[in-house]
Amino acid sequence: QVQLVESGGGLVQAGGSLRLSCAASARTFSNYIMGWFRQAPGKEREFVAAISWSGGSTYYADSVKGRFTASRDNAKNTVYLQMSSLKPEDTAVYYCAGGLTSWRNTNPGAYNYWGQGTQVTVSS
Repeated sequence: QVQLVESGGGLVQAGGSLRLSCAASARTFSNYIMGWFRQAPGKEREFVAAISWSGGSTYYADSVKGRFTASRDNAKNTVYLQMSSLKPEDTAVYYCAGGLTSWRNTNPGAYNYWGQGTQVTVSS
């Protein structure tokens, strides 16, 4: 069983930055592909980014490419999402997820473990 806890969300003006963190409980954290997803009101959950077990490979949705950066520190059992040049359309609840899957997998169903989510609100 893996427990994930996100933090770092908040209210920011357009063009600003935030860094989300996701702390995992599992000793085997480094075995898992970690993903970031988001869900805006009235919309389906969508893929944002994924990072390989080593952190050496990352994959991003086109909508965030060049603005968001995923990273991980396996010694701290933590994965991060650095978000820059934020836009109002980035407003959503952001979730981290862990799974034993491909690091390019964008399907939420492929991830076994989910955090509770953290709200990110970008004002115009």
